[in-house]
Amino acid sequence: MKNLMLICWLAALLSACSNNSASEERSIEDQEELHAMSIYHLPSDWKTHEGEQIAFSDLKGQPLVVVMIYTACKTACPRLVADMRQIEEKSALAGARQPRYILVSIDPLNDTPERLKQFANANQMEGDQWLFLQGTTAGVREFANVLAVKYKRIDPIDFSHSNIISVFDQKGVLQYQKEGLGMENDEIISKIVEISGT
Repeated sequence: MKNLMLICWLAALLSACSNNSASEERSIEDQEELHAMSIYHLPSDWKTHEGEQIAFSDLKGQPLVVVMIYTACKTACPRLVADMRQIEEKSALAGARQPRYILVSIDPLNDTPERLKQFANANQMEGDQWLFLQGTTAGVREFANVLAVKYKRIDPIDFSHSNIISVFDQKGVLQYQKEGLGMENDEIISKIVEISGT
C-alpha cells in the first residue's frame, strides 16, 4: 500500500514538473520571438475609447499604423486624421490584411475615453480597425520618444507637435515613418501591404 502511494505521489510530482517546464519553455519562446526594439516591451497601460484597459503587447500579431494627436486640435490633427482614413481605405482596396489604426492622444488629461469615443464617432472611425488610446502623462511621453514625436503644451488646450505616421510590423518593430501633412501615401500603403503578407 505504501509503495502504491509512493508511486502515485512520484507520478504526480513528475507531471507537475513537466507542466511547469513546458510553461517556462513557452514563456521563454514568447520573449525570444520579440525583437529588442519591439514596442510590445513597453510597460505602460492604456485606456481605449471603449474604456477598456490594454497594453501594447495585447496587439501582438497584427500590423499597426500609429499617429499621435489630440482631439481639441483644429489645425494639423484634422489633416492627420484625414490621412489615416485615406491610408485605411486605400490599404483595404490594395488587399492588405487589415492592420489596427491607432490614434494616441498627447493630451491624456482632457482626452478621456468618453471624449475619444465622441471624436471617433464624429470622424466616422467606428470599425474594429480603429483604436483610440489615452495613457498616463509618463506613458504618453515614453511612447512619443519611441516614435521621435515631439510635443509641447503651448496653452491650456493647445499643443505644438510633430506630424508623424508610423507603421509597425506584427512583432511591434517600426518599419516605416512618414512626416508631414497632406502628402502622398503610396509608400506607406505599399509598406502596409508588404508587412501584412498579401
